[in-house]
Amino acid sequence: MDFFLCVLGMVFIIEGLPYFAFPEKLKVYMAKISSIPESTLRLLGICAIITGLILLYFGRR
Repeated sequence: MDFFLCVLGMVFIIEGLPYFAFPEKLKVYMAKISSIPESTLRLLGICAIITGLILLYFGRR
């Protein structure tokens, strides 16, 4: 459980960095995201999930 909480904390830190460091650029980026088709966003999401699972597999090995 301790390891899980550390990983979750790191995720929050990494996710929060762009909001803190580049808030003006993030607004422009989010506006561009709204114009991307949902199918493309889903494909990017599944690619991120698969990459994360592969990293977990090799990290836990």
